[in-house]
Formats: sequence, C-alpha cells, structure tokens
Amino acid sequence: MSNIKIVVAFCLLLAVALCSGERSRYDNYRVYKVTAKNSAQLEVLKHLESASDSIIFLNEVHWMDKPLKIVVAPHKVADFLEILGSNDVEYQLLEANLQTRLDSNYEEVAKSSTSDRATSYDWTKYYGLEDTYRWLQQLAMTYPSVVTLIEGGKSYQGRSILGVKISKSKSEKPGIFIEAGIHAREWIAGATATYLINQLLTSQEESVKQIAENYNWYIFPHVNPDGFVYTHTTDRLWRKTRTPYGSCFGADPNRNWGFEWNVVGSSNSPCSDTYAGPSAFSEIETRSLSEYIKSLEGKIHLYISFHSYSQFLLYPYGHTGTLPVNSEDFKRVYDVSIAAIKQRYGTVYTGGNIYDAIYPASGGSIDWAYENVGTKLVFCYELRPSDSDPWIGFELPANQIIPTGEETVDSITAMVNEVENLGYFKN
Repeated sequence: MSNIKIVVAFCLLLAVALCSGERSRYDNYRVYKVTAKNSAQLEVLKHLESASDSIIFLNEVHWMDKPLKIVVAPHKVADFLEILGSNDVEYQLLEANLQTRLDSNYEEVAKSSTSDRATSYDWTKYYGLEDTYRWLQQLAMTYPSVVTLIEGGKSYQGRSILGVKISKSKSEKPGIFIEAGIHAREWIAGATATYLINQLLTSQEESVKQIAENYNWYIFPHVNPDGFVYTHTTDRLWRKTRTPYGSCFGADPNRNWGFEWNVVGSSNSPCSDTYAGPSAFSEIETRSLSEYIKSLEGKIHLYISFHSYSQFLLYPYGHTGTLPVNSEDFKRVYDVSIAAIKQRYGTVYTGGNIYDAIYPASGGSIDWAYENVGTKLVFCYELRPSDSDPWIGFELPANQIIPTGEETVDSITAMVNEVENLGYFKN
C-alpha cells in the first residue's frame, strides 16, 4: 500500500474515533437579516458581534447598508430585539427555527456505508470527507497517467489534506492551484472543487477539454479537514480549525497566513470565529499547506480559492484598499469571469479587491500566494447563494450543487483564457 493510501486509511479510522459525539442543536434559534444605516447602528452591531456566543453573525460587521444574517439563541431573542429597536436598526425575521434548515441539509448528505461508495459519487448530494477521499483515490486508479494523488499538508487531528494533480501532458505545463473548504461550514466550496475535477477529466465540451489539456491543475477540496468533519458530526456552523486554545477551539485558517497577519479584520480572542491564531501559521493546516505551495514556486501561475457565500469574485488585498500593481489586469480578468458566470443561469456576481468589496480581512491565503510564490493573478470566489436568496447561506440545498458547479466552470474557463491572453502563463 502506498504511503498516501496508508495516510488516508489512518485518517478514516481516526475520523470514526473522534466523531462519535452528539450534534449541536439549533432548535428555535432565529435567523434575522439586519442592516445598519449609520455609523452609530454599525457600532451597535459590532458590540453585539463580540458580546455573546449566543448571537452568531454569519457575515462580518464592517460596512453600513450591507445586510447581515444573524443567528440568535431563544433566550437572547428578547434582548436582541430590544437593542435593535432602541437603536432603530432595521431587521427582518428569516427563519424562526434554524434547526429545521440544518436537518434538511444533513438529510442531503450521502450515507457513507461501504468502501466502494466512490463508484457512485455524484453531485446530487453532499459528501463527507471519507467519501471524497475515497473518490480521489479511485480517480488516481482510474486515470493513472493523468491523475496523481497529492498530500498538501496535515491537520491538527492528523488528517491528510488530500488533493489531486491533473496533468494530461508529459511535458511541463503552466500550473493552476485551487483550494476549497478553508472555512469548514462552506460545503458548496468543496462540492464545487470536486465538480471541477470531474469536468476536467470527463467533459466533452471543447472549451473545458482545452483548459484540461493545456494546464497542470492542483486541486484540494478540503484544506480544513478537521473542521469539515466537525460540521458533519457536531456543529454544522463550525468555521475554524480544531486546535484547542484554552476553553475554546480553533483559529480562522483564512486569517492565519503569514502576510500582513492580524492587521485588520481578525480577532485576538480564541473564542471568536475570526481568531487569527497566536501567530502567523500557528495552525498546522496553513503552515503545512503553505510549505507545499512554496515547493511549487515557479509552477503556479493562477491561484483560486473557493468560499461561500455572497456571489463575489475577489482579489487582493484584504489588509488595505491599496490595489496591487497589476490591478488593471486583475480588473480585466474579473470582468470576463463574472460575465461568464452570468451566461448560463443569469447569476449575478459582484466584487473587486477584498478590502473594499466585502470587508477588511488580513492574513488570507490569496494575498499570501500573491506575495510569496510569484503567482501574480489570484482570486477568491464567494459562491452561491447571494444575500437576497431565501437560503440562510451555508445550508445551500444540494440541488444547487450542479448549477453552481456549471456556472463556476464557465467562469474559470473564461478566466483561464483571459489569463492566457494577458501572457501570465508564459512568464
């Protein structure tokens, strides 16, 4: 048995051993959409964000006139509404019992029961980590001259960060690196990554075949495996790693990279969802993955990160509104990519540089890749849904996986072609 297969087998056994607890319940938790119309109201929401773990913000609080979705425990509802009312903050009740939404989402997870589950892997359901890893293993056996199983790093609980390299040419080709699932609860991110893998291997569309054949692809569907497993076994809304920090767990792995670490848009509190960690690369997930990416320096010409949700396409920087030196090229690729994502279903994306388009956030993976491995075009997709869609956000129904994948492949195809037109794959 190969070393990677041994690692995967160990990870599957470890997952069973670590994940036998009860799931967190959100019975009668309410979900509100709230909008601050002035700076005073914004400060009220910022205070609420850090005041109690019984009030969970699904968006980060930075800008006025940006709708926020907030989960409120039953015993906090009266206080929450009184605070909003006394400060004239607009709100709308979206869901009176969040658990019903989460139950529906869990029902859309494929049941993992046999070792040959990978043979029936599709995109009508969500899959757990073990099934996805088995599927990746099977791809390497099915396409031995094209697919190579790769390990991008380790997790705190000993799991492998497993991915695939897809190369349809024996000669060296420009590289495209894709990481997904750095935030554990963003299930559509990993599902979209696996959809893309499948399309690169099986699509008969000439445009997709062309990008599959002319580039080397490095794709990792779950770069926060411990957190992802935890969302399946224990808490669907978990975001961070699972490293223990006193009485709290985990750091935000997309605030932990070693470029402008903990400058803005992150927290020093281990209990916060945006905890940056005690130091840059404190998390073994980000540290080991960054070491793997550095080993590819000079081979990676385009770096893409899949997140959800909000329907944004983002590029550097997160720590400042100052644009990168090649911002005109970023804008050209951005324009082409969001136009392409709209063609199939009319899905509207917006975006731009992270700091201005969504919120200040330092220590992220794409900023680090832009500054540290010579990759001068890097993007982050915040996938479906939008804030105006009826879903709460992270519990996007499984019937949205295929359309999300289809339009994202359309967008990435257009993106790759424009990056080629700009000459970045020749450098």
